[in-house]
Amino acid sequence: MALKISLKPGEKFVLNGAVVENGDRRATLLLQNRASVLREKDIMQADQVTTPARHIYFPIMMMYLSDQADDLQYEQFVLRMNEFMGAVTATEILSSCVTISRDVMAGEYYKALMRCKKLIEFEGERLK
Repeated sequence: MALKISLKPGEKFVLNGAVVENGDRRATLLLQNRASVLREKDIMQADQVTTPARHIYFPIMMMYLSDQADDLQYEQFVLRMNEFMGAVTATEILSSCVTISRDVMAGEYYKALMRCKKLIEFEGERLK
C-alpha cells in the first residue's frame, strides 16, 4: 500500500536519510515501497534535546533514520528511558513508556516516535 504525503510549499522532510525540500507549490508524493520518512515538524535537531523526554525521542529518531543498527543510540535510548521511568509515577505515562520500549525492540521506530510525543507533551505540562 502506498504512503501519500501532502507537502506545503517549502516544507522539508527526510526520506531515507536525505533531506528533501518541496518547491514553491503544494505537492503530493506517493511512496510505493517502505521507506523512512520524517516530516519537518517531527525532526529534532541535537540542540533541541533539552529535556528528559527529548533525550528519549532523539535516539529513537536517529535509529529510525539510520539504515543500519546503532548500538550507541539504542544504549542511549535504554538509559534515558530507565531514568525517565524512575522519575515518573503517572501510570498512563509509565504504560506509554513500556509500549514505546516494545516498539523500539520490535524495530517499529516510527510508532515509537509518535508515541514519544505524548511523553514530551506530558513533560511540557509538568514543567509549566
